[in-house]
Amino acid sequence: MLLLLLQSANAFQEPAFVAARRGGVGRRGVMGVAGQTMRRRIGALRASSSLSSSPKRVIFLGTPDVAALSLSLLLTASKEGRGGNFSIISVVTQPPAPSGRKLKLTPSPVQTLAESAGLPVLTPDKAKDPAFLSTLQALQPDLCITAAYGNFLPSSFLALPRFGTLNIHPSLLPKYRGASPVQRTLQAGDAMTGVSVLFTELKMDAGPILRQVGHPLEGEEKAPELLRELFAEGTEALIQALPSVWDGTATPQEQVEEQATKANKITAAEAGICFEKESARTIHNKVRGFAGWPGTWAWFELVEEEEGGKKSDEIVRLKIVTTRVVEQEGEGRKEAGGRGVELVGGKTGCLRVVCGDESVLDLLEVQPPGKKVMDSKSYANGLRGRTLRWRPMPKKEVEEGVEGA
Repeated sequence: MLLLLLQSANAFQEPAFVAARRGGVGRRGVMGVAGQTMRRRIGALRASSSLSSSPKRVIFLGTPDVAALSLSLLLTASKEGRGGNFSIISVVTQPPAPSGRKLKLTPSPVQTLAESAGLPVLTPDKAKDPAFLSTLQALQPDLCITAAYGNFLPSSFLALPRFGTLNIHPSLLPKYRGASPVQRTLQAGDAMTGVSVLFTELKMDAGPILRQVGHPLEGEEKAPELLRELFAEGTEALIQALPSVWDGTATPQEQVEEQATKANKITAAEAGICFEKESARTIHNKVRGFAGWPGTWAWFELVEEEEGGKKSDEIVRLKIVTTRVVEQEGEGRKEAGGRGVELVGGKTGCLRVVCGDESVLDLLEVQPPGKKVMDSKSYANGLRGRTLRWRPMPKKEVEEGVEGA
């Protein structure tokens, strides 16, 4: 009987790519893993009679609205029978966080969606929490899927799902590993981006790639909208790849480490714009990449002519929301060292800025302090004859922004 059990255990094979990741090259060494693997195989034998018909047990991990979009698409695919017969059995997300002026504890978008769908939700402070790991182990997941979860996953977590953990990362890895891939892509002015579906390892965003989808850029996209598009495309690619994960035919590709680049987390210190030091194209790409949070802003002077030739200045900090690069460089240069901001374009006009290198940028939408976003012509109409000029950014703020990039 024991011989038969061992023969049966040997006959139960993990997918080749999963077994390979459990070897010495993957996230864990051979020692200590063989026993875990054997226990999984023997345990799986107990349900072998229904293994082929039972839905694969999937746990989803995510937090912000783009992750909620991925969860919604996965739930729809599961209901429609796409992805090779799987079911979302539980959801993991960050704990409720203070939000709004009153700092009220607010559940994440993923938690809100999961609860509305009747799914059990786990909100550990950290994924290494023993109680959380014990609960996760009891759920016996076949696969975990992560999308912008925001918590480090330790080896004790990664060892639990039988088929591993898949992550949706919005860049063409190994380029832009890290917390802000879309923002850094737009800031760099890249003409192509994309999304990767990869197996998670201990090293951030360094696991083998299961699927990649390219996404051409036109030069006007903003981060929030592009994030949603990439997570939608990545989730669809993951769904299409799931059958190959279940049957063991998936052939994930190792990343070329020498081609890896980092996408450091965006900071508020980087949000300032320096018309004196930065070109129109650089500012335009920064506005696109930093849209949403933290946004971008610049210092301006409101100059009013008074009786007797005197001038009074008011310093304001405007949030720059939408811009456009003017290809005819040098147009619109005014007096006062070229720092004048001109209203151009008639009824559908905008504010035009000449940067320090004489490149030209149109400000299409701005947000004054304490007010809503408005088109720049409406803002100009409210100046009541005052002249608008940009101010050089203080050296300290320029240096802080450069260090954060």
